[in-house]
Amino acid sequence: MVRLIMGGNGAGKTKQLIEQVHNAVETEAGSVVCIEPNSDMKFDISYNARLVNASEYGLNSFECLRGFLCGLYAGNYDISHVFVDNLCKIVGSNDFVQVEKLLNWLDRFSEKNAVKFTVTISGEADDLTEDMKRFL
Repeated sequence: MVRLIMGGNGAGKTKQLIEQVHNAVETEAGSVVCIEPNSDMKFDISYNARLVNASEYGLNSFECLRGFLCGLYAGNYDISHVFVDNLCKIVGSNDFVQVEKLLNWLDRFSEKNAVKFTVTISGEADDLTEDMKRFL
């Protein structure tokens, strides 16, 4: 399962994501991971979730992020939910064609490995491709 949270800057996407992380920690049996572009959420996320500062790992492309996610899962098969805050800022690209490819890859990865993904993107739903809208 892949869920996309979208809205303009200041629309409350990160706040919504933080609430969902806390809910996942309380209700899911597996490990919860939250990837953020920098260390802004370190006091907002429960210590029971693994908070990852993407800027420490040079995740500067969609391919790097895919490899990073595979490595996370290979190191911990108990991961049940991965949250990615501000995807485009993490990878340094607003290319929605590449975002669509990543979301489709996440969907296949989710099906194969029973890992849920929640991703936030700054922008408006009108900017999405038709295929991306199914993740809203």
